Amino acid sequence: MLREGEPVEDSPYGRILTGDCVSVMEGLEPCSVDLIFADPPYNLQLRQDLRRPDDTLVDGVAEDWDQFDSFAEYDEFTRAWLGAARRLLSDTGSLWVIGSYHNIFRIGRVLQDLGYWILNDVVWRKTNPMPNFRGRRFTNAHETLIWCAKSEKQRHYTFNYQAMKMLNEDVQMRSDWSLPICTGRE
Repeated sequence: MLREGEPVEDSPYGRILTGDCVSVMEGLEPCSVDLIFADPPYNLQLRQDLRRPDDTLVDGVAEDWDQFDSFAEYDEFTRAWLGAARRLLSDTGSLWVIGSYHNIFRIGRVLQDLGYWILNDVVWRKTNPMPNFRGRRFTNAHETLIWCAKSEKQRHYTFNYQAMKMLNEDVQMRSDWSLPICTGRE
């Protein structure tokens, strides 16, 4: 929360902070954040190169930050960052988390275990998904977002109903969104 008289450039709020997410969140004031949008590691568990049918290499995620030795290790990481995030949320704050079938169900369980209250899940249907290169599964054409409040007792949170309708041709926004994936450099 920006304090009166504090120069904006000295505040961590309204900026992208880099580093270990749990350590960074520990340095912020409790109950000082109104909205958290999290895109955590998906725990893809790629153990070898992924190749297309023409044998070219797929530029997938093989970074250290997405490598976990077990589901238990991933769950421990998830519990740590969601716990740190919960401490930061204001009494009217909310959290959005995005994931794929690799991780979203595990995250949902931890959210509920920690006392978060799930308000909605939203399915993002990708209009231009990457194909399944091995041809042994369906094309993964969606991701799931979970929107939650800090607790079941929380009755006030920000939901701009009219603004969402305006973005949707004056029709109530649904929980399935059709949007393209980002192409090029993110």
